[in-house]
Amino acid sequence: GGLASAWRLSAAPQDLCTRDGRCIPGAAMSSDPIVHIQSRDNPLLKELRRLSQDSTAYRKQGRVWLEGDHLCRAALARGWKPAMALFSESFWPLAQAQYAQAAIKTIVLADNLFADLSSLESPAHMGFVVDLPAAAPFDPHAASVVLDRVQDAGNVGSILRSAGAFGFKQIIALKGSAALWSPKVLRAGMGAHFDLRLVEAVTPGALEALAVPLLVTSSHGGAYLHQADLPWPCAWVLGHEGQGVSPALEARAAQRIRIAQPGGEESLNVAAAAAICLHTSGAGR
Repeated sequence: GGLASAWRLSAAPQDLCTRDGRCIPGAAMSSDPIVHIQSRDNPLLKELRRLSQDSTAYRKQGRVWLEGDHLCRAALARGWKPAMALFSESFWPLAQAQYAQAAIKTIVLADNLFADLSSLESPAHMGFVVDLPAAAPFDPHAASVVLDRVQDAGNVGSILRSAGAFGFKQIIALKGSAALWSPKVLRAGMGAHFDLRLVEAVTPGALEALAVPLLVTSSHGGAYLHQADLPWPCAWVLGHEGQGVSPALEARAAQRIRIAQPGGEESLNVAAAAAICLHTSGAGR
């Protein structure tokens, strides 16, 4: 299943092999379901550090790092089975009752090692490693959000939360957008990832396969959102923070939509605009 796609034990029980065939000798993955790591030089810890601190390492490793109780509980609630659960040594006694059987493998790290692994200013005391979902083409008929080079991880995570809340279960990220499974996007998404179909590195030309109409956001033209006749299902295109939606996509859109701003501001943050548009569109269907 998912575990086999991301981890496999080699013939030598102390070696660990990743999905791309690289083996980590001496990774302490014995038959004991709980492994204690005290050494900063442990090969497995080095791999996990890359995963937690490099925004695109998940693409190479085929695994995703979830840090903190909220993300971990959100994954479990959606039926995800972690390949690994990691805990700081001081937190493990408190976590056993709830998480002892949560993952295929449980790793307990010395507190200073967990802090070193963390990418947070105030490190959490637990994290999961889960399999990266297999790449799949987008569903041409699904209500979708298209990210056109949206680069800020906080914006992308916030948009994913709004999409999930308002019934847009597919995210199509065009090349140049922030990495959807990066630690920062995951934190901003607050668990939304686990109930969405996420498709990355899509070319603009591939959107021609969409069977639903494209709606593009604009700060200066098009119908006002509160007056527009919005189709359902549809695909909302949200553009780059500074440049907006590309002219090529804007030209292909079925509708251009702008948000009335009686206060007179020039434009809205893309995540704020997304929340308004997706709520109006989803609630009015």
